[in-house]
Amino acid sequence: MPDYYHTPGLVLTLLLLPAFGYLYRRFRDARTLLWLLGFALALVRMVLHYRMGWWDFSDASLHPWMTACGEMAIQVGAALFLASLSPLRFRVGRIEILYVVPYAAPLVVYALFFDGVFHGVQPVGASFFVFPALGAFALFVALAWSAQKGAIPIWFSLSACAVMGGLGVPVVFVLGGRWPLTFAECANHVMTAVLVIYVFRRLSPGMLLSVLGFLAWSLTIFEVFPWVRLHPGLELNLIHAIVLGKVVAAVGMILLILEDELAINQAARVRERHARQELEAYTKLILSRRRVEDFDRQGNEICQTVVDHSRFAQAALLLLDSSGQYHLAGAAGMDSATTKALGLLAARVHVAHFLEEGSTPPAVEHSQTRVLNLEPFLVPGDDLKLLGLTSLLAVPLIGRSATEGALLLNELRQRQGKAPLPLRPDDLLPLEMLGARLQATRSRTMMFEKLVDSEKYAGLGQLASNVTQQLNNPLTVILGYAALLEDATGLGQQEHRGVEAILSEARRMKSTLESLTRIARPYGDQFAAVSVTELLSDMEELHRTAFLRRSIEFRVSIAESLPRVLCHAQQLRQAVLFCVQFAMEAVENQGPASNPDRARVVRLEATAEDNHVQILVAHTGPGFLHPDRAFYPFVPSQAGGETAGLGLSFCAGILRDHNGRASAINLEPYGAAIILELNAA
Repeated sequence: MPDYYHTPGLVLTLLLLPAFGYLYRRFRDARTLLWLLGFALALVRMVLHYRMGWWDFSDASLHPWMTACGEMAIQVGAALFLASLSPLRFRVGRIEILYVVPYAAPLVVYALFFDGVFHGVQPVGASFFVFPALGAFALFVALAWSAQKGAIPIWFSLSACAVMGGLGVPVVFVLGGRWPLTFAECANHVMTAVLVIYVFRRLSPGMLLSVLGFLAWSLTIFEVFPWVRLHPGLELNLIHAIVLGKVVAAVGMILLILEDELAINQAARVRERHARQELEAYTKLILSRRRVEDFDRQGNEICQTVVDHSRFAQAALLLLDSSGQYHLAGAAGMDSATTKALGLLAARVHVAHFLEEGSTPPAVEHSQTRVLNLEPFLVPGDDLKLLGLTSLLAVPLIGRSATEGALLLNELRQRQGKAPLPLRPDDLLPLEMLGARLQATRSRTMMFEKLVDSEKYAGLGQLASNVTQQLNNPLTVILGYAALLEDATGLGQQEHRGVEAILSEARRMKSTLESLTRIARPYGDQFAAVSVTELLSDMEELHRTAFLRRSIEFRVSIAESLPRVLCHAQQLRQAVLFCVQFAMEAVENQGPASNPDRARVVRLEATAEDNHVQILVAHTGPGFLHPDRAFYPFVPSQAGGETAGLGLSFCAGILRDHNGRASAINLEPYGAAIILELNAA
């Protein structure tokens, strides 16, 4: 009798198949692909198994290979549903293989032999034992598969596998034929229903429909009972339930995917709201911009804000101080012992290559936050090791030449007694934006301080230069005539005392003028490892407008990976500033009327060679009259007769104080350059 009553189920399954294709194209994951293949194979089985008028391939004696293809399709399809929810693998050499492959292989061979080779007739003799052997191999793989840690507890999966295997023994040896394949298919559908419950762990329409659908699909095994097989009405209702179960399972799986997508969207909205609130809290932080010390004192407030609004219960702020060492600027959520130990560790952290790109792994993919291993910085008996704190997450504060600090994070918050959710990039994005704001604000504060100090010392240096220039000539005249009077004859004792008084006071005045060279020179107690890259970059940014106003091209070239130099940062900055100002004035003195085609350029370059760092300040103005005496005070330095005042002398004094040297050279065809050479730290 034709199976036309199967037509609605066949059509509905066919119509739902493109939905699985779209879902796979949308998500591109293994689960939706296996579901698509599983229902496609189930559809192949339905087409080859149902009798629709002249379309009838269900008789294995007439169409053995078509029947075998249908049976193989449903066995592979049922195994794929199982593998989609438990995609466990084992390794053979370098290749990883899904357990479903060796599990489904003997079932496929069973169907191929029984329907294709033996035409649906149970063989006798030695050939019969091929089928129990195939079943035993499939059961062995199933036990190995169940023994792996997956969605279901191992004890439950092993127990279920043992029970199914025990029930399969009488099916193989008593019933024989195709019934072992039917039993394997139904057992796979039952285990798929159990896996749906364990994997999705929610009471939803998708989960209920999927479970009911697979359980109904597994009712095929009841046809083995005579009280079902011999009652056409009961058997027909059972077949209707099985066909309906396939459609219900397909609809349920589609709903499961949609429910997961809705849950993901809802979680994304919740995370977005939390991130917005977190960003608003960080925006409300009023960061000091007057002095770096005032900024660093806000470390505890910054860390407390992070603890109050982020997913982390502990936070600490590491910052680079003027001595070239890190210090703990603040902490929150940590006990005093941890805070003290972190403060001691901060001084042992090397600035070079700290949290550089690629030096440490990222906390999560597509995130700037790094996993910071503290082991290399620990010492024997370190309290951090005793406290079990050997790893932290760090948001680096990247400066122009080095990492100028880090926001350290630890201890994810619990979710109402549950384990914390894994970190995502959007969980760390507000903290990374806070880190960028901290770094930018602190850099601007430091630049502002440098600008104020530079202007102050430049003003003092200019004052000293102007006073020297104004008093130099009169003083020279006084000293010259006093010397002539001292050597003159015919002067009485009173006149000689007057000349000596003039010479004494003039020399004292000269000593006073020389002391003006030290008025603008800052002194400190300790040298620090100063970044030449950062110092020159600051100078370019702060003084470029002065060159623009004077229509002078300012070129800056700094070599990569310049080592730091051991010096007083402000003194070195002042020395370079004197050289730059001298070069600027030299270019202006070149006279555009007399040299209309000459470029007006000042070059600032920094290079490293061996263990030395060289800073070159070159210009296109007049050359030095005497390059070897360019740093002498009150000596005409330029070809036009201009003097450098005390500026270059002051510069040379700074270099001598730092065990370096300053030199001057003339360039061809025109121009000159000053070279400042310092020892690398």
